[in-house]
Amino acid sequence: MKFGGTSVATLPRWQNILELVASRRAEGARVLVVVSALTGITDALKQLCTHGDKGKRIEAAKAIAQRHYDLLDHMQLAVPDTLGARLSELATLAENGSAVLGELAWAAAIQAHGELLSSALGAAFLSHSGLPTQWLDARDCLAAIALPNQNERTRLLSSMVDSRPDPVLAARLATLGEVFITQGFIARESQGRTVLLGRGGSDTSASYFGALLKAQRVEIWTDVAGMFTANPRQVPGARLLQRLDYEEAQEIASTGAKVLHPRCLSPLREPRVPLLIKDTNRPELDGTVIGPEVRAHAPSVKAISARKGITLVSMESVGMWQQVGFLADVFAHFKQHGLSVDLIGSAETNVTVSLDPTENLLDSDAIAALASDLAKVCRVKVIAPCAAITLVGRGMRSLLHTLSGVLAEFGQLRVHMISQSSNNLNLTFVVDEEVVDTLLPHLHDLLISAGALRTDDSELFGPSWQTLYGSGEAPSAATAWWRESQRQRLLELAAEATPRYVYHLPTVRQQARELNTLAAVDRLHYAVKANTHPAILRALVAEGFAFECVSPGELRAVSAIVPEATPLLFTPNFAPREDYVFALGTRAAVTLDSLYPIEHWGELFRGREIVLRVDLGRGLGHHEKVRTGGSGSKFGLPLDQLAIFLQLAETHGVIVRGLHAHLGSGVLDAGHWGEVYAQLASLAERIGSVTFLNIGGGLGVPSHPGEARLDIAELDRVLREVKAAYPQYQLWMEPGRYLVADAGVLLARVTQQKGKSAFRYLGIDTGMNSLIRPALYDAWHEIVNLSRLDEPATALYQVVGPICESGDVLGTDRRLPEAQEGDVMLIAQAGAYGKVMSSHYNLRDEADEIVIE
Repeated sequence: MKFGGTSVATLPRWQNILELVASRRAEGARVLVVVSALTGITDALKQLCTHGDKGKRIEAAKAIAQRHYDLLDHMQLAVPDTLGARLSELATLAENGSAVLGELAWAAAIQAHGELLSSALGAAFLSHSGLPTQWLDARDCLAAIALPNQNERTRLLSSMVDSRPDPVLAARLATLGEVFITQGFIARESQGRTVLLGRGGSDTSASYFGALLKAQRVEIWTDVAGMFTANPRQVPGARLLQRLDYEEAQEIASTGAKVLHPRCLSPLREPRVPLLIKDTNRPELDGTVIGPEVRAHAPSVKAISARKGITLVSMESVGMWQQVGFLADVFAHFKQHGLSVDLIGSAETNVTVSLDPTENLLDSDAIAALASDLAKVCRVKVIAPCAAITLVGRGMRSLLHTLSGVLAEFGQLRVHMISQSSNNLNLTFVVDEEVVDTLLPHLHDLLISAGALRTDDSELFGPSWQTLYGSGEAPSAATAWWRESQRQRLLELAAEATPRYVYHLPTVRQQARELNTLAAVDRLHYAVKANTHPAILRALVAEGFAFECVSPGELRAVSAIVPEATPLLFTPNFAPREDYVFALGTRAAVTLDSLYPIEHWGELFRGREIVLRVDLGRGLGHHEKVRTGGSGSKFGLPLDQLAIFLQLAETHGVIVRGLHAHLGSGVLDAGHWGEVYAQLASLAERIGSVTFLNIGGGLGVPSHPGEARLDIAELDRVLREVKAAYPQYQLWMEPGRYLVADAGVLLARVTQQKGKSAFRYLGIDTGMNSLIRPALYDAWHEIVNLSRLDEPATALYQVVGPICESGDVLGTDRRLPEAQEGDVMLIAQAGAYGKVMSSHYNLRDEADEIVIE
């Protein structure tokens, strides 16, 4: 059990340690406690080493001693002999200075005393508290080894230890007691000198001891519950990583995570000793378990991390092409200056490398000296300050197809280097340092929404940092209407027949009322194509909604249900002439989105007021097939054709009363609609006849666990801000999926199972004929076994239907309870674009629809 500096700095923290060690003893384990120095003591010891004046050194040593005396007073303990001896040694070292030992050996001996003192104090406290504890000098157990190319500094201040299992040490400890306390950070080399283990040395010491003793496990106790999918201080929605293999954990640690030093994992691999990261103040939390490779999981990005302070060195020379020994000559200069290279990118005439400040002493003089030497063999360019953003996960190359949205974000930045690790565990982008703080949270959200960061797998991903340490709010999925209040009703409906869609009208009303809080919006049109069920249309009429239709069929369906005074909007795309003829005979406001109708059927619109849909040149959304802007989309009039359209409109006496733009669906950034609003308002000022602006819909609905919700309050603020600048225009929106997605579920029953190689297929009695969204555009829907909702999710399934298509897959790599034939499966967020897109393909019966209050 290893405890860091904050965990040993106060009496309450030592009381925590006492309880934790006692709990492990109660399990029947023998315990070795490894401690760091008290918070701030290592820095004070380093400062002591800088004093040339003996008097200042002595005063510094006294101040350090006093810090420990104060803690002993709080513990109501006398100074134990072990601590007294250590303080006496420190005082002697401070008085004598470095003349006898040499500067580096003396500095190592001084700095070792932080851990020597804290462990001596801890042994006294634990023993006094009724837990007999033996003080153990780590230097008698950990033997430093000399490595090739080590200089004196690294040999003494950043040493490594032989970690092969030591049965002699294990046997010796077995005769001495049940609980031991020792030091992190220190060891002894062959000449008998004290050496330090460098940055992260206490974590590494715990791992060395774990390997030497072949421990049941190593526990790293710190101030957080474990490793997270991102730095939680930058990304509050970061999820706890519950299980990692050694290699993944090392990649996450080495690419930016501070909770664990990457060196501490290597000793544990061969003896296969698991490592746990736990929170000293919240021991009930599960923490992170790191161990041998876990194969029963789908490939997933496990974390996104960032390192600042990166320096790039770009070396270019036409002469390097196929020149034997060129790289050897170049890297010899890095070795000469004691600089370790991290990332490497190469081309025929260029090699670019990164220098990480965590492994190098980077200053302007060192870089200048390196560049001067390199300039003798190539052209050199130093790029700094940079930051490395790294995606970590096993099987990274197999995830590339899910990362299109993430990669698109980098397309808008200066990317200096891209590196994909040879072990297939990471993908790194080196960018300007200034963009990292805002970019990282955004990328984390994109990884979740793309399904690349598989937060739905409950065996891998635990609660968010916010849930554990912030507001404590549970994820929205935990309070879905179908989980609790309506579960039994749904099981009864499924017993009658499946497949069937079930719609929960209170959820529709709740979503509608939330959107009605948008003070800047003058009219909300429901996008009827999302769900045409009459009960839903009536519910939205009652909430004051207008309706947006895209076909004569939708216009007829809505007109048959809603009152005559309800406004209608007709927004077709590539519709035939007769569709416009029909719509112009109704009360609907008609939208044109290309030159063709007004160019060829101009007389049809003579004297009419119309809405013009424009393409603002870009598209957004969770998949390319739902992006409705940009040259790759069929929607909207290109802006370079606007002048021609307006000229034709004037020729036919057509008045453009409204401007419309809709760039895509599944958007979760509130700022998006403000940008569309402002662009349309600017265009409207040029046209002159416009009185209202329709900024479309596409309001995103989070589907993956932990995915950020659209902030409606922030959306309202953004829209009010733009409206203040353009108060002359009415504002319209046309939400669809946002209103009904969460209100609907699709119920089905398990039919059979099949195992094929590493895959397990779970068949249900409907598929892409009822819900085509997963096959059409990789949509992710939560899938649960409603019959076994409270059972542990231990099986990894591919959830498939009965349709004769390989694409008939409703969910890949879903962690679910072991299923049985007849179990009721529920597919969530099926209230939008489910039934309306279903078919009789394979002559399968369509799912029926049920509405519940």
